[in-house]
Formats: sequence, C-alpha cells, structure tokens
Amino acid sequence: MPQGKGPSSRPPVRPSSRQSLGRQGEDLAAALLAARGCRIADRNYRCALGELDLVAWEADTLVFVEVKTRRSALYGTSAEAVSHSKQARLLRLADWYLQDRRLGQPPCRFDVVAVDASQDPPSLEWVQGAFSA
Repeated sequence: MPQGKGPSSRPPVRPSSRQSLGRQGEDLAAALLAARGCRIADRNYRCALGELDLVAWEADTLVFVEVKTRRSALYGTSAEAVSHSKQARLLRLADWYLQDRRLGQPPCRFDVVAVDASQDPPSLEWVQGAFSA
C-alpha cells in the first residue's frame, strides 16, 4: 500500500465538545427509556435526509426520540430547540425509517428527551408526544 494512503495515516478524529455533549445526552436518554421499559431499536440512524437520535419500541408503539442536550438555558431550553422545521424534518425521517426497515405503519409517537447538563448530575425530562404527525 502506498505510504499515506492507508487508514493508519489519518489522524484520529476526536469528537468536538459539542459532539461529546450530544453523545452523553443520548446515552442518558437511552438509559432513561430502557429503564422505563422501552426497547431501543436504533441509535443515530442516518439516511439521506438526516439523523434520528433514538428509535425505540414502547409496547407496540414505535417512538422516534429527539434528544436535546444543553449546558445552559441561555438560548432556550432543550425542549424549545425542536422547532417546527425540525419537527417537519423528523416526520420525513420517520417515514424514511419505516420504509427502510419495512415496518409498515405501526403506531408511532414523537418524543423529546431534554437533558439539562448544567446540573451535576444532569436532569432529564421525557416529553412524550411532544408533537404529532
């Protein structure tokens, strides 16, 4: 293999502090949902339209979960960060997911888990049915 072309020649990619914060929030949210009886089906599902943070089953309902983690409320709370345009994108992503996974049309719900990382330990708020299709 020519020098400089292999995977080992690339510098390691380190997540930014924002990515790291987001990952921590998603880990906490996944743990919360699992502790409350949900089965996590996917984490960070990516497609051409974007990314779904968490997808989980709660009984027979497929739950699409947007995780919003904030260090401060200076720019609004985590839950307020899910704008109407973000909601519309999540609806399109959910439709793509259902088709990609060949799930048909199960009952679906759109939730938000707001993680306030300004506290130690962080506080979590699970907003079930945060918006509808």
